[in-house]
Order: sequence, then C-alpha cells, then structure tokens
Amino acid sequence: MADNSLLIVDDDAPLRNRLARAMTDRGFEVATAASVAEGIASARSRPPSHAVVDLKLVDGNGLEVVEALREARPDMRIVMLTGYGNIATAVAAVKAGAVDYLAKPADADAITAALRETDRPLPPPPEDPMSADRVRWEHIQRVYEQCGRNVSETARRLKMHRRTLQRILAKYAPRS
Repeated sequence: MADNSLLIVDDDAPLRNRLARAMTDRGFEVATAASVAEGIASARSRPPSHAVVDLKLVDGNGLEVVEALREARPDMRIVMLTGYGNIATAVAAVKAGAVDYLAKPADADAITAALRETDRPLPPPPEDPMSADRVRWEHIQRVYEQCGRNVSETARRLKMHRRTLQRILAKYAPRS
C-alpha cells in the first residue's frame, strides 16, 4: 500500500484542524504541527510522504521546515501555502523543495491535487489572476521589505520619486 502520511504545518489552529479532517477524509494519515520548531521535529522523527506548510509561521519562516523535510525525505511531495503570495516567495519555495505553491484560501481538493499530481508539466492557469495593479503593488512591497522598510532606498532602487512611493505605500493593496 502507498504511503499516504501527511504533515500539516500551520499556526492557524482552526485552519489546520479543518484541513487535517478534510485530508483524513481523502485518505491521508495526518499529523499536524503549529510552528517551525514542531514541524522540523516532526520531519526528523517521522518523515511523511507528503507535507503542506504555511509560509509565515509564528516562530519563523515555513521555508525552514521545507528544507528540513526535504533533507529528511528527498522524495516527499511538499505544497507551500501562503496568504502573502508573490513571485519571489513562490520561487524561494520551489528552490527549497516544494512541488507547488498555493495561495490561501486553498480548498482541500486543490491541495490534494497538488500533492498527488506527478506528471503535470505546468499548473493550470488561475481562474482569478492578480490584476496588473496588484502585481505592481506586490513588487513594490517586496522591494520595500528587502530594503529594510527604508523609503528613500526603495525609491532609489525602483527609480521613482520618494514622495510618489510614500503615497503608494500609504494606500491599501489593490483588490486582486
């Protein structure tokens, strides 16, 4: 019989518990962890065949868990979940060893498909892709964070006026 062990690492308890029940109903033997430390400990003690890991955890970054999981079991299928989806974190997740990257809220069927799909050359196009304004806003936010939240340095790197950047940063994110 195929190994259907699954580790879910997410610090949002209601989401983690709902997802654990849904994945159990889909035939997985589920274990859960609420932090980077718990996820790494679980990966080392009993490496599962599948994992679902949240990117931002209360005690650190989910990429640390992905790396530990990949070291513990190189053939593991790992899906990264995040509520802060952008291209840079998707690339980092794949480089760390995730096979797919899904934005929250992702339903159990989409997660199951990502965990079980083995010969899909490209993911299907999104039903509701981000708007160009949202992509621009995400890029500006990423550069702003990389510059240590320094407005002047961010404006210089983005080749825009500092006041223009300040106005953009003061606004809410555009809708999808």
